[in-house]
Amino acid sequence: MRKEELIPQVGVVTDIRQETGDVKTFRVVGTDGKKLFEHIPGQCAMLSVPGVGEAMISITSSPTIKEYMEFAVKKVGVLTSWLHGMEVGQEILIRGPYGNGFPVESTFRGKDLLFIAGGIGLAPLHSVINYCRANRANYGHIDVVYGSRTKEDLVDLAEMQDEWMNEKDMNVYLTIDREEEGWDGHVGFVPNYVKELQFPTTETAVICGPPVMIHFTLQGLKSLGFKDSQVFTTMEMRMKCGIGKCGRCNIGDKYVCKDGPVFSFDQLGELPDEY
Repeated sequence: MRKEELIPQVGVVTDIRQETGDVKTFRVVGTDGKKLFEHIPGQCAMLSVPGVGEAMISITSSPTIKEYMEFAVKKVGVLTSWLHGMEVGQEILIRGPYGNGFPVESTFRGKDLLFIAGGIGLAPLHSVINYCRANRANYGHIDVVYGSRTKEDLVDLAEMQDEWMNEKDMNVYLTIDREEEGWDGHVGFVPNYVKELQFPTTETAVICGPPVMIHFTLQGLKSLGFKDSQVFTTMEMRMKCGIGKCGRCNIGDKYVCKDGPVFSFDQLGELPDEY
């Protein structure tokens, strides 16, 4: 833990995008106009507003972007509601980065990759997907399965349609829970869709989303022949202080903030059944 990771820096919001009815993406730079700090895909940062609160949020921009960093924030509480009321030019305190990221330069390198997300669960995967896209020669085929309750709840829909779906050796499969007017894509829950698509077991998979989605998606992958060791997830929602001091994120002898938040399911299988 470096000293600078413990000291909040002042970030300036330079852009705000309305992703869905309750999700906004905030682009942030330092007061000098430069990126606050470097990170690796899957790491998080603590966003705070004095007198309001603080929260651990995934860094959703790729490390390959050197000018700024971005955070996709779902409006769920006091701090996030305050953030959703921000305007371009306002300031926020940020410290980090925290946690270990996805093994993009080891386990993932040279592999075909399968990313599976539900709802706001796409946000933690956004960074690693775009990192792999930016370093395309280092990775094989990329599949992305993403679902939400409705079309309006799909985060980063424009980017997926305009960029990801037009990229060579990359397929994007979108689904929503129930039929709705104006949607001509797949309808159904993510775990069932994954089983329908019958992905090859040579792929390395990453899952992020609501716990029930993760549970049934993992079951589906295992029924297809995937092993726990080739399926990863991130548990950043359990992170609190980010530095292993409060003890609120421990699972057995592991601390999510220090040993994670990225784990393979064989690693999680060695821990007490409390996650």
